Amino acid sequence: MKKFLIISATLLLAYSAEASRDSLVVDSLNGVLHVSERTVPPRLVRLGNENIRALYEACSRARVAVVANQTSVISDGREEDSVHLVDTLLALGIDVRKVFAPEHGFRGESHNGAYIEDSVDPTTGLPILSLHGAYRKPTAESLEDIRVIIFDIQDVGARFYTYLSSLFLVMEAAAENDKVVVVLDRPNPHGHQIAGPNRSADWKSFVGQVPVPVVHGMTLGEMARLFNGEKWLNGGIQCDLIVIPCEGYAHSDVWYPNIAPSPNLPTPESIALYPSLCPFEPTVVSVGRGTQTPFECIGMPKGIWGSYAFTPQPIEGAAPRPKHEGTLCFGQNLRGLGEAWMSAPSSFSWNYIPSYAKMWNGTNPGDAFITASNSLARLSGDRSLERVISGELEMRDFVESWLIDLRAFDVLRQPYLLYPVQRLNVKKRLD
Repeated sequence: MKKFLIISATLLLAYSAEASRDSLVVDSLNGVLHVSERTVPPRLVRLGNENIRALYEACSRARVAVVANQTSVISDGREEDSVHLVDTLLALGIDVRKVFAPEHGFRGESHNGAYIEDSVDPTTGLPILSLHGAYRKPTAESLEDIRVIIFDIQDVGARFYTYLSSLFLVMEAAAENDKVVVVLDRPNPHGHQIAGPNRSADWKSFVGQVPVPVVHGMTLGEMARLFNGEKWLNGGIQCDLIVIPCEGYAHSDVWYPNIAPSPNLPTPESIALYPSLCPFEPTVVSVGRGTQTPFECIGMPKGIWGSYAFTPQPIEGAAPRPKHEGTLCFGQNLRGLGEAWMSAPSSFSWNYIPSYAKMWNGTNPGDAFITASNSLARLSGDRSLERVISGELEMRDFVESWLIDLRAFDVLRQPYLLYPVQRLNVKKRLD
């Protein structure tokens, strides 16, 4: 059986005096298990990619591929002279052979779902192989000339955000081809909670590669350990895995990245709202793509519902063909809610969805609210949300059913957590 390692795991013990793995609190109205309170880390959280010594020791003599994008910057862009991970590796003399680019591309300039072509990085001359084009999983041929795959991407903690699926498929390809995966861990902006329904076996897809809740509350390093430990990779194989953890992080901490993880999540508020609003995508409701505030507002045409109005327009690299392009939409500006959710213990709700469906159906009985039924099932995990929208299933019953799964998942994930769930509250950070 292959082994998987955690580099610098002893560093985590330094935080045990101020943090504990308290039981999560239940928000039964919205279907959330969450920490008792949000906290502030006493010092700046150090990302896994900032542990240069551990990184060098993990791959100094190996031929390396890097899974990276615009977020793969040492220190998360906190400093003006922040350097991309690939440039740092090359400066250290590490033999980097290629880059694998996830959804949105190596520089993060492509819109959601865009087909990414293979290319060459003009700065370094390295080949860039797409994981969101002809292949979602590295091929055996693409791995022939390397030994180690470094994965360093900022995730946002939602099952349907595809970087999680890319990690899974990279690990699976590595296990099948006897390669090592090094995950440079980062905080999860939604690490304080687990929420929403699990994905059923019938709806496995690239936006639901693994059977976890919509909001899983784990970092990618923790998830990688779970994939191995639960033998979720194809055939139960395990990947040679090294996780270089963050330092100074607890799941209850308020933490948002300084670099936008994708073009339509440009702000902390949009990241806070994203898991709750994404299921609107396969409906008539716009989530603000094609505006300057994507995932901070919702609205529909054909009627005046709400006090906020916006007109989606094409935005190159973010929304080239937005839903309801050029059409006035009415709804709500949710930026204030997003701001409140940034520090709230419970910050997830799908209760907006049936409310908007009811408003639409009341005045547009001939026009379907759901525009892509299978897409909705892939995002939500099964057909249950569609049954709520149709009135066949009560939302409260749907929420109650997924709370049972959340409790089971919380038990399942415990052996794989690297960081305390609840920090003893620290009001002031010492920078």
